[in-house]
Amino acid sequence: MTRHFLVDDDLTPAEQEAILDEADRMKKDPYSARPLAGPQSVAVIFEKPSTRTRLSFDAGIAELGGHSIIIDARSTQLGRGETVEDTARVLSRYVSMIVIRTFGQERIEGLAAASDVPVVNALTDYAHPCQALADLQTIREKKGTLAGLTMAYLGDGNNMAHSLLLAGALAGMHVRVASPPGFEPIEQVVRRANEIGAHTGGGGIVTNDPVQATQGVDVLYTDVWASMGQENEAEGRTLVFKPYQLDERAVESAANDVIVMHCLPAHRGEEVGASVIDGPHSVVFDQAENRLHAQKALMAFLVGEQ
Repeated sequence: MTRHFLVDDDLTPAEQEAILDEADRMKKDPYSARPLAGPQSVAVIFEKPSTRTRLSFDAGIAELGGHSIIIDARSTQLGRGETVEDTARVLSRYVSMIVIRTFGQERIEGLAAASDVPVVNALTDYAHPCQALADLQTIREKKGTLAGLTMAYLGDGNNMAHSLLLAGALAGMHVRVASPPGFEPIEQVVRRANEIGAHTGGGGIVTNDPVQATQGVDVLYTDVWASMGQENEAEGRTLVFKPYQLDERAVESAANDVIVMHCLPAHRGEEVGASVIDGPHSVVFDQAENRLHAQKALMAFLVGEQ
């Protein structure tokens, strides 16, 4: 059966940990594993703009010995209404893996259902699981462990909040999400995180109180207030989300050795203070680098599962 990575809990806790271990090894020795040598081709499809995702997958596929085919969906039949299922059936004849950055989760699920090769979620409106893997790798590098740590995420209960809840629970972390009323994560995600946490010792909670959420935490995390496709809501969201800014007060209420995270791109002075993201607690560029290593380890895992 073909393994896909569409949402964080497509992995078991043990599989996630093994991928993080392999990511650490690959970071130390980038060319130690070349499971795509041949080279095998990987289609990387973009229905949303990207910087880190495009570059990290392109470089990572090359370091694994493979060949990336970067596809702007607007210039293909996908942009003219061809179904994702038909696209998957065709691409499965050409490539060894499909990576896609798209909109609704139903699109990637339709693609995977019709694909004979692994499909990787490089971002949907529902989840951002590759980013969460890189985040966990970064936290473990800085803290030495994951289980038992507490993270506070401030802001929109979006795809990033969903993935942090799920991936954090898989790792035995406690994830607190502080969002304004009406902008909380989807309830089914919170429920699933706590189902996972019942076995790992982790879990998630949602609150509307950002001050309560940040008390004594090991990790502070935020994301943009208006994601791609929400630009017309940006002004209104700024007013609603202002109390949820990751600022110096949030850092002061956290643990003394707190690390500050942001998946980028960041808007300094909005969701995060400039002095915070550029300050001594920030690890945002380590996160960005670790996209490369975590995704390489994930792709190697999926190839090995075939």
